[in-house]
Amino acid sequence: MGSFEGLGLSQETLKVLQQKGFEVPTSIQEKIIPKILGETKDLIGQAQTGTGKTAAFGLPILELLPEKNDFVQVLVLTPTRELAIQVAEEINSLKGKKKLSIAPIYGGQSIDLQFRRLRKGVDIVVGTPGRVLDHIRRKTLKLSKVSYLVLDEADEMLNMGFQEEINAILEHTNKEKRTLLFSATMPNEILKIAKKYMGNYDVFKGSKGNLTNSRTDQIYFEVSKSDRFEALCRIIDIEDNFYSLVFCRTKVDVDTISNHLMDRGYDAEGLHGDMSQSHRERILNKFKKRVINILVATDVAARGIDVQDLTHVINYSLPHGPEAYVHRIGRTGRAGKEGIAITFITSSEYKKLQYIIRVAKTDIRKAKLPKVKDVINTKKLRIRSYLDNAIKSGISDKYMDLSRDLLAQNTPENVLAALLQHSFKKELDSKGYSNINERVVDSKGTTRLFVTQGKKDGLTRKKLINFIKEKTNINGREVEDIKILDKFSFITLPFNEAETVLASFKKGKKRSNLVIQKAKK
Repeated sequence: MGSFEGLGLSQETLKVLQQKGFEVPTSIQEKIIPKILGETKDLIGQAQTGTGKTAAFGLPILELLPEKNDFVQVLVLTPTRELAIQVAEEINSLKGKKKLSIAPIYGGQSIDLQFRRLRKGVDIVVGTPGRVLDHIRRKTLKLSKVSYLVLDEADEMLNMGFQEEINAILEHTNKEKRTLLFSATMPNEILKIAKKYMGNYDVFKGSKGNLTNSRTDQIYFEVSKSDRFEALCRIIDIEDNFYSLVFCRTKVDVDTISNHLMDRGYDAEGLHGDMSQSHRERILNKFKKRVINILVATDVAARGIDVQDLTHVINYSLPHGPEAYVHRIGRTGRAGKEGIAITFITSSEYKKLQYIIRVAKTDIRKAKLPKVKDVINTKKLRIRSYLDNAIKSGISDKYMDLSRDLLAQNTPENVLAALLQHSFKKELDSKGYSNINERVVDSKGTTRLFVTQGKKDGLTRKKLINFIKEKTNINGREVEDIKILDKFSFITLPFNEAETVLASFKKGKKRSNLVIQKAKK
């Protein structure tokens, strides 16, 4: 493995990478960065989630872009709003002192707010196809002078039905731009885009990279935001030798959670970007030496942390996307040891979790939080083991003398019970734990699906339900809010059933012309 110094990046960029904790480039970064910096050809990068694609195209583009232009210089298209936010944040963190403006543009956020941002001037737009095309049609986004067009996770965009939007957006870009396409797989649709819209291009394949480790048990718990801290405490207390990174999204969350943990008596500290380098190093040193066993951190602050024997990684907040998830949980289950990755979600985040599971090609199972009585029983066993070991290791005469005096006036049971109560009263008090209302996400969350046939194709409500039952064995009662229109239709299903239907009715999988995909927002 080489170094970033050998890729042609400036000293200023190398300094930024050092501050972020990037030490060596990934396979795709090593291949792509010099090509973007040193050549003018279009390129395709075949790389999976978790291999550092954003830095692979972001670093050289930031190096090459001039400052103080009054037009959009770069457009990055992503399949989801979460990825758009993540990519925009990552590029922003890589720009250093360079005066460039980066803005995420996605559905679900006020279009007027985005319009005002664009009017002020943006150098790099990171957006989802639907919202970007909306701005183009409103003439609030002009791409006639873009120098770079990046299609990130292009295969996923096609899987989500954005083919027409991508084609329309590409038609509005200038011919002289440089196109960089990144995809985990290379289906024919990707090659058709390359042939039609890209010039002379090279293809680079990265190694499989840091995908999720098979030695890491991945679990999620569905709890309300207000119950997450209580859930975290139960997990800490029921585990032996707990040694963990706890990930939060914001600096405020890091301070709040780490302070609450310390108030409860845990050996914890927080780590985020507002801390001085010396303070950061002191905290990391304490964590590596296990003076503290819980480190609460943001993604950016945790970039340079490399600890081999973490027992847990806790996603206190769901990460923005699959790449961030892979980076986070890659810190446990290493060096031949087992590890556990735990993610807290609310019912509204289930859909986003399914996207992470699909793109990261991993399995995250649902589990139930430990009950208070189970935590207390675990603590009792731990105390018993501790006392057994203390007896085996030998007891000082001064304690033996005191013990004889106490036993002369009291029964052995009362003496021992009094000592346990004095030493562990707070530890074994169930009132120290609050109630948690665990929810059943599958019965609450739903997904709206788009069906490519309608009345003109002879499709009826009954035919559609029977077709779904025949191919998936899903009960027809699960299919709700059915709308059969002239040329297409809509249905609503619970999240899990929707995922089954999407997998069964993908384009090209069935002989029938009927295709079902997620409805666009």
